[in-house]
Amino acid sequence: MQENKPFSIKYWAEGDRPREKLLQKGKMSLSDAELIAILIGSGSREESAVQLSKRILAASENKLNELGKLSVQQLTKFKGIGEAKAITIVAAMELGRRRRGEEAVQRKQITSADAVFEVMQPIIGDLGHEEFWILYLNNSNKILQKLQLSKGGMTGTLVDVRLAFKNALEVGATSVILAHNHPSGTLKPSEADKQLTRKLKLAGESLDIKVLDHLIVTQKSYFSFANEGIL
Repeated sequence: MQENKPFSIKYWAEGDRPREKLLQKGKMSLSDAELIAILIGSGSREESAVQLSKRILAASENKLNELGKLSVQQLTKFKGIGEAKAITIVAAMELGRRRRGEEAVQRKQITSADAVFEVMQPIIGDLGHEEFWILYLNNSNKILQKLQLSKGGMTGTLVDVRLAFKNALEVGATSVILAHNHPSGTLKPSEADKQLTRKLKLAGESLDIKVLDHLIVTQKSYFSFANEGIL
């Protein structure tokens, strides 16, 4: 009786080896499942690492953003994924998230709501709770600092307006951009969102610090108060 050993990549047919494919054809030639298969290294006697990866992706709606939300404990529920493989996947997803955040911050100059989304989505877009952030800009619209003002909810009482503008004066900001996430995925601003925006805008006017925009950020998109003409 043949021993039930993992189905290692080195035993696959040549055309099914993602490592060799990456070397020969480049990283862009690989599917998401093939890239994940390289991370986990082996499947089982019943399925290859690519087939196992396809199964995990299918359970994540074939979306890497959804896969990135899975914990080690959730990943180990898939047959063929032990703790070590689960940790490898989680680490890779986190590196990807951090890389995107770094690339966004390096641009620094804010020229549109799209640019704000690129900076803030990696920070708050995938969270399961609400966070409220403020970007402090100089007169060239370059980011001086990002600051989290509240976590776990967003109401006028939770956002400290005095702290927001005290910090603006300390860093020498001439304008600010507000941003918070909606874990539900809805892009419609609530009445509380609008009231808080007005409150911060009014406070900024007295200090000659302009509120340029307020973005509601979700995993895939955003709502801009400025673009919609309601700032």
